[in-house]
Amino acid sequence: MRVLYFAWVRERIGLPREEVETSAQTVAELVAELRGREERYALAFSDLSALRVAVDQEVVGFDASLTAAREVAFFPPMTGG
Repeated sequence: MRVLYFAWVRERIGLPREEVETSAQTVAELVAELRGREERYALAFSDLSALRVAVDQEVVGFDASLTAAREVAFFPPMTGG
């Protein structure tokens, strides 16, 4: 599965994207797996209220299913101006 990181999430993890082998069934399970990798992932995912997630380019919640998902993107909330 392709995992994309945007804005400060990308800066903390140090990658714009990566291919991830996962057995996670939900976004929350994927986040738990990523947090366990290294400190940089734990830092990036330390406050989920400051993050949004999209599965296959559709904004979803962290309880969303990853069944048949090809892409997951993590990004901060959008602000208007």
